[in-house]
Amino acid sequence: MMELTEKQQQILNGAEGETMAKVMKTLVKYGEIFGATKLVPVTGEHNHLVTSFGLKALGPVYALMDQLIEAGAVSKQTFSADPRPLDKNVPSSFLQDFIFKNFMYSKQDFYEGQLNKLGLMEKDAFTCTCYMDQVGNKPNKGDVLSWAESSAVVYANSVLGARCNRNSGIMDIMGSIVGYVPYFGLLTDEGRKATWVVEIKTTKKPEAQLLGSAIGMKVMEEVPYIRGLDQWIGTELNDAACTYLKDMGAATASNGAVGLYHVANLTPEAVEQGESIIAENAKVYVIDDAELQRVYDNYPIIWKNKDAKPKLCFMGCPHMSLQQLKDWTDKVEAGLKEAGNSKVVIPTVFTAAPAVLKEFEATPYAARLKATGVITSYICPLMYMNNPLAGKMPVITSSNKLRTYTTARYYTDDEILMQITKGGK
Repeated sequence: MMELTEKQQQILNGAEGETMAKVMKTLVKYGEIFGATKLVPVTGEHNHLVTSFGLKALGPVYALMDQLIEAGAVSKQTFSADPRPLDKNVPSSFLQDFIFKNFMYSKQDFYEGQLNKLGLMEKDAFTCTCYMDQVGNKPNKGDVLSWAESSAVVYANSVLGARCNRNSGIMDIMGSIVGYVPYFGLLTDEGRKATWVVEIKTTKKPEAQLLGSAIGMKVMEEVPYIRGLDQWIGTELNDAACTYLKDMGAATASNGAVGLYHVANLTPEAVEQGESIIAENAKVYVIDDAELQRVYDNYPIIWKNKDAKPKLCFMGCPHMSLQQLKDWTDKVEAGLKEAGNSKVVIPTVFTAAPAVLKEFEATPYAARLKATGVITSYICPLMYMNNPLAGKMPVITSSNKLRTYTTARYYTDDEILMQITKGGK
């Protein structure tokens, strides 16, 4: 049984009302399932909520939110949320729009109203990369979080040195409401030790999303310590390295269930603790060029017609950084010039946080990218692809997260650039 402080026990006994007692009871039961012996305070300045989409089928969620709001059991922290599912600027057919608005996300406006009452940071705080500087929800090292979004959790744990388990949706907001989370797993020193050593022995810089996929599928929910990656991305957590780790981490979390990784000579705990952070009898996984090719070649292609011409390209799952938008503007322009084309030959959407897009729009790059025909959007590509009609489309992406959860087909960045600027495969 979990040992509670006097204050926690009082909340459980109803001192702050019946609704808050239910929230506390839920967290206690959740923790006991995983062997937690206590609750610890949530210390991050902001929370992040994974359930951002107003699906018509989520009636129980809306009823729960109403109960919390009516009881005044609102979040102790303001919070960001995952991306919105709809954007009129993203290409879609009449029938797709009909399904989006009338059957799938018909409760979007209503749900966003609930989130505002619960403590949304601001009206456009919708992104899976809440830790971007422009968004304003970047935890500090050692912060204890109550998050659920897998790509955000693995980034916060690994790159920022915060502490957070891979919670489920709704549990994230409950931890923030009561101000405590169960102490187990990645919150503990022992749970953060690496049980795998991943040796990078490639002859060139590995594709971030492909490397993350390989690691995730091998180690699953365990913690890897990655040796040899620093030779390709450096030993400083600058913008380029953080962007690479963002994309790699998202793939480890979706192609497996990684919530934390350590990179030798780069990520905070690996720098501070060195190889002492590796647990005894850790397993070893060697990744060379042949292994990455094997992983790539074994991705299933689930298009009805494997030779179909792509009808849409999504980039930005997780959302792109400001520097990625700038870099891809240069790449697309160069690719089009080489091909003798003025605009992309496949409808292409780059997604990023609203705050990042706002800053991007203030740069000369925005007009240049628009001139290529590329569309920028704040939506979640995964939520778009969940439409049955969209799922039947031949969609391409360089996101291994999007590939895993939808029918989208994965290509490397170079292959994507060739397809959208020149066509062909």
